[in-house]
Amino acid sequence: MDVMEKTAAAEPEIMTTQEVAEYLRLAEATIYKLAQSGELPAVKVGRTWRFKRELIDAWFREAAS
Repeated sequence: MDVMEKTAAAEPEIMTTQEVAEYLRLAEATIYKLAQSGELPAVKVGRTWRFKRELIDAWFREAAS
């Protein structure tokens, strides 16, 4: 397994609020606010939010441009 495969395997495709906050270096409260407002692509499963990494990356690229 090369370095890229190890890195990809270590990063989950579906992320929790805490993981997204760490990934984007934002407060968890900010992630909740963005998810609830629909600004950040997320799915609510029961009482928790889940985020697809590729959608977070696309959202960030679009917001940064």
